[in-house]
Order: sequence, then structure tokens, then C-alpha cells
Amino acid sequence: MHRREFAKSLIAAALLGGLTDRSAVSQENTTMAKPMPFKIAISDDQLADLKARLRHTRWPDEPAGAGWMTGTNLDYMKKLTDYWLHDYDWRKAEASLNALPNYKVDIEGIDLHFVHQPSRKKDATAILLLHGWPDSFYRYHKVVDALAEEFHVVVPSIPGTGFSGRTALPADKVADIFAHLMNDVLGYSSFIVAGGDLGSVIAMSLAQRHPDKLIGSHLTDVGYPDQTTDFGALSGPEQGYAGAIQQWFFMHGAFNLVQATKPQSLAFAMNDSPVGLAAWIMSFMAGMGVGDEADARFGRDALLTNIMIYWLTETAASSFRIYNQNAMQPPTIKGKNTGVPVAVATEVPIPGGVRLPCEWADRQTSGNVVQFHDMEKAGHFAAWEDPAFYVEDIKQFAALVAK
Repeated sequence: MHRREFAKSLIAAALLGGLTDRSAVSQENTTMAKPMPFKIAISDDQLADLKARLRHTRWPDEPAGAGWMTGTNLDYMKKLTDYWLHDYDWRKAEASLNALPNYKVDIEGIDLHFVHQPSRKKDATAILLLHGWPDSFYRYHKVVDALAEEFHVVVPSIPGTGFSGRTALPADKVADIFAHLMNDVLGYSSFIVAGGDLGSVIAMSLAQRHPDKLIGSHLTDVGYPDQTTDFGALSGPEQGYAGAIQQWFFMHGAFNLVQATKPQSLAFAMNDSPVGLAAWIMSFMAGMGVGDEADARFGRDALLTNIMIYWLTETAASSFRIYNQNAMQPPTIKGKNTGVPVAVATEVPIPGGVRLPCEWADRQTSGNVVQFHDMEKAGHFAAWEDPAFYVEDIKQFAALVAK
């Protein structure tokens, strides 16, 4: 790839990040690799090593009055680490995760972890839920059971994250793997896909590459204006949104470019220091406008469980490399009008931010938005922050595309 073309793709990737008749009951294809039940079993030695590292943290200094403006707040991290060391119970979290029906399957040499919760309704529609970064499949832990009342629910760990293998892949390749999982491994001839952050990128790639397999696509992100955007063609609301995104990127988006260009440089620190990894993840959470509110919004135990999924699997480095992969091979998120119906649920903007306008969502999805709702409570991690709204929004969309 020419250097100038690479630079363009790098910035673009950094800014990303009758229904029953069309659905199928899961009938696992016996000619494909067979999914095997998977149980999370972290050793006592791993937990003892973690606690030793936490006890021996070498704390940095911090500019007076910095708060969260220069990165993760020191006082916050000391409190979080103290709780992690003395109060957090991984075994309780592990049991909760194992209560979900976890599986693994080999697809094209990729060790893929996924949760598969079939509905009691045999003719239910299948739905594929896709997480982003720095969350994990855990993003959806509050909605699996509720959605399974109406849907066959599948929640994979994106390759390079969580309990999937540590192979980072570009979004288009991941989209192909997930289509293979849903169609050939699990036997769903068609399905709804829902995603946020990187999961939205993969969902949009699925709509471009495998439109015949999709009933619809539910998104909480649709991509951002970047240097390839014709700003003169944007509406007033779109231009306001573009300006706010640019401001956010300059203030909070450094992790995008670092992970897209030098992921391995970060890897040495993040794979060695649990506090370093937690601070990096929490810096992103602060950049999404939560900061010290994170404990109240997500729950301290939940935040640590998500961090533990990265720490215990040693997938911090491979998750960073996903950004590099998407910079080298930009995802196919728009182009041809595939006709796949789209629902968009917009997050509550951070202070000073601007709501994603419907015009931009339409532009990014070739005018295929059929449902557009503003969330009242949830920020970037909708299913985690406001599960009741998220479940109802998906049910409304499913009913709409069934007509």
C-alpha cells in the first residue's frame, strides 16, 4: 500500500472503531467443525501472580489538579487497585460467566469463543451481538437472557480478544468468520446483527459482504466523519456532529492512532502490569465522558471483570493489533446499497458533544435506516449501561423488519 494511501486508511480506521419466514431454527451442520462446550477455569497460580503484581505496583506521579485531563486519574487508580486486591472476587465473576452457555470452535484456524443461548421458541430469529474495544463479550452479559426470550442469541469474542485465540484480524475477515459461524456452524440461514464500536464496523462489513444472510442490522455507531468526507455536502447537523467528533478525537482519541501504528510498543507494558492495563482501559472510559462516574455507571466489580478478561487471557496486545489490521486493510463499511434494513440507537453525548444526526446515519448506510432512536441513559456501551432500553429497541426493530 502506498504511504499516502496507508495514512488515509489509518486515520479513517482510527475514527471508526416476514421475520419468521426469513429466519431458521439452528441445525448444526455436521460437515463443519463441531462447537465444543467451554468452561472458564483460571488457575490459582494466575490469581496469585496478579495479586503479587498489584501489591508491588510502582505508582507514577501526577500533575497537581490534573483530574482526568492528562489521562487516568492517580487517586482513582489507587482506589480501584485497592478494591481489586482486597475485595474483588474473580471466582464469583468466573461462576457468573460460566453460567452462560460458552463454546469454542475452530474456524479457518481461529480458536473462536462464543456464547450461544438458544431461545425456547424453536422458530425464533437468530441475533448476533458484537462487542468493541475496550469492552468484550461481557458487554452483553445483562441482555443475553432477556433477548433469549425472543431470539437465539450468539455473542462471540472477536478474534484477538477474550477467550478467542490471540490472532488479530481485519474487520472484513472477522465478518466472514462470523457469517461462517452463524450459517455453516450453527445453521442459521439468516439473522439480525447488532453491534457497537468495533462491533458496528464488523456489522456494517457483514451488510456489505453478506447481505443475503442478514435480516437487519442494529447499530449504536455508524462510523465518523474523517479526512475522506466531503464536508461541503454535509447538512448543518452533520457538520456540527463532525466538528464535535474532531474535537473529541483531539482530546481523547490518542489511543486510536497509537494502537493502529505501534500496538507492540504498548504490549510490553500492558501485558506485564495489570494496573497499567487497567489505567489504559479506564482512560478510554474517561474519554467517553464517564471518568469518576464509571463505578456508579457500570459497577466497580463489572469494570474489573472486563479488565480481568483482558488480563487473564493476555489479549491486550492482540486486541491492540486489531486497530493496526484495520488500518492496513480498511473495512468495507459502505459502498453498494445492499438494502439491509438498519436501526440506529444514538448514545448520550459526552459534555460538549453532539448527538449523531439521522442524516449522517442515513449517509453511512445508503439510506437504509428504518428505525432511529436517541437513547436517554446509555453512553457508548448501550447494552451494558441501559439493558432494558437496548433489549426493547432490538425487539421493536425485529418486529418492524418482520412486516
